[in-house]
Amino acid sequence: MNGSERVVPLRFDLSELVRRSVASLYSHLVTRPTGRALRIGIESQIAELGAICVSILDFTQVVVLDYSCADETVAKLLMRYQQPDRPAEAYFIARGVADRHRDALEAVLERHGLALAADVCDVGPVLLGTASPAEREAWAVLETLVRADAAGVAGALGASPREAGVVLDRLVERRLAVKQESSGVYYALSGLVAPAP
Repeated sequence: MNGSERVVPLRFDLSELVRRSVASLYSHLVTRPTGRALRIGIESQIAELGAICVSILDFTQVVVLDYSCADETVAKLLMRYQQPDRPAEAYFIARGVADRHRDALEAVLERHGLALAADVCDVGPVLLGTASPAEREAWAVLETLVRADAAGVAGALGASPREAGVVLDRLVERRLAVKQESSGVYYALSGLVAPAP
């Protein structure tokens, strides 16, 4: 991200998207084919945008989420956009995550060694999945500060700016934070999208 680029929030109501993608009347995210249809729809909209985006995966209206659909949609999206040859600069944050979604999400994220920033109902911002203690701590500090350089995060971590920068860069690689290269400022994903309604 440089000074001339901006980050565009792109919201996906997964319940609505599944109804359009697979002609279902239900807000159930089950089966691999359903997950594949959702993922293809999301990837298509990201590609059309042509800008850096934070994609909001909104689970608010999703009644059922099974492991296979979570794997096909969420895990495969995260893996694709972490690759060096990713088709676009996309980051992901989940909203409206309830207990009924969390088990499936955590299971598929842990199986693939992935992490996802999420706004969990009645809890607030949480880092789901697999992350080192240093990554979790740096993510939590950045989430509180919203934006900071490595020195600003280092003070809160009790680490050197270089050490903090290494961990923050790892968060960027994992699509859990955004970095503005020209200024060296890191941004929490939640700070780049409008607050949940």
